[in-house]
Amino acid sequence: MTQMTTVAQTIATESAYDVYGYGFRVTGDCRFALEGIAQDFAFFHSKGPNDAPRVELELIEKQPDYDALPARDADIYTPRNVVYRDGASRILDFGGMGLGRFEAKTGRFRMESANPQLVYEAAYLFLLSQIGQALDGRGLHRLHSLAMSYKGRAILVLLPMGGGKSTLGAALLKHPEVKILSDDSPFIDKDGRSHAFPLRLGLLKGREHEVPEEHRRLIDRMEFGPKYLVNFSYFADRVVGSAEPGLVLLGRRTLARQGRLEPASYRAAMKAMIPNMVVGLGLFQGLEYILERSSRELAGKAGLALARLRSAHGLVRRSHNHVFHMSRDVAANAQMVLDLAERTFR
Repeated sequence: MTQMTTVAQTIATESAYDVYGYGFRVTGDCRFALEGIAQDFAFFHSKGPNDAPRVELELIEKQPDYDALPARDADIYTPRNVVYRDGASRILDFGGMGLGRFEAKTGRFRMESANPQLVYEAAYLFLLSQIGQALDGRGLHRLHSLAMSYKGRAILVLLPMGGGKSTLGAALLKHPEVKILSDDSPFIDKDGRSHAFPLRLGLLKGREHEVPEEHRRLIDRMEFGPKYLVNFSYFADRVVGSAEPGLVLLGRRTLARQGRLEPASYRAAMKAMIPNMVVGLGLFQGLEYILERSSRELAGKAGLALARLRSAHGLVRRSHNHVFHMSRDVAANAQMVLDLAERTFR
């Protein structure tokens, strides 16, 4: 029996999760979405009852009844959906293919669609937005990077979306001494420590057969099309909960046959932190879920930007920072990172 099947059988009665104090519960009849969320957040599965979850998600596989909706004008437009307000609730229309209703005061989110892939992706993105917002308030801030651990020290590789973070992470995991914190967005505290957020690994097209079939799945994303994902079950025994500051690598893709590393200044590293952590480019923000009044409200949260900046400073100040010019050879890139870590963490 595969891990995916085991999770699928227990999700109906064990659907509570706790992400660093942010609790949520998932119910519904959309098995594809329930199983996907169970795999993604397996590291945070709550073994005991969660009596007071922050949010409850109900995931339903059926065609929404648009005729039953109130007559409202749109308030927010995003590439994924159009948002309408109905009192304290927000109604999210996913291009006529799915309908979400979010009640911010009660923390209830109901998603309906005849397309189970859409139900799953909407729920996943909703959780990313809500978890990120909640933990920001607790001093844990997401960084858009690959996050690995070696000898208890973090190795953070900053690359844009599609830059090869997952591919490099998979290559590093072939070395047994390397652990994983997150494929895409670890949480950084005020002292620069990295905290695990191991949701899933992405696979480049053509490399899916490197992972056994029972540990991978294919999803069809709203904006970016099909993608293979590696389930948490595949790398569960390689996850570490946290790591002290170690290496920050400012990734650069190059067409060169051989990669190279060069020291980066504090200023250069902090400059990279502005988009990847303080602003959060590459991280799903979910404005349709977090805006309560207008875009001015979000722009006015200078205190949040300052808190993120402090954590970025704590990370960069306590890390060894380098520019990493990555070659076309993935295995050689991974070995270069390991050699640097071995020299640095002696």
